[in-house]
Amino acid sequence: MSLSEEQSARLGLELATVRQEHADLDAAIYALGQSHQADPMVLLRLKKRKLTLKDRMVELEKLLLPDIIA
Repeated sequence: MSLSEEQSARLGLELATVRQEHADLDAAIYALGQSHQADPMVLLRLKKRKLTLKDRMVELEKLLLPDIIA
């Protein structure tokens, strides 16, 4: 499946957005973990969201950079 320039640009923008949110969550999880007063359920939800974002990043990368069989 070949992507149009518009589709590729839209997916690239989504990938950049997801990467930024993933990095932001990573920082938030680290900060909350360091505080030793964080609600464990909040940390668990943030970690689950981070994993969901990671899965989406992999999906988008596969669409934008398909495997080339040589």
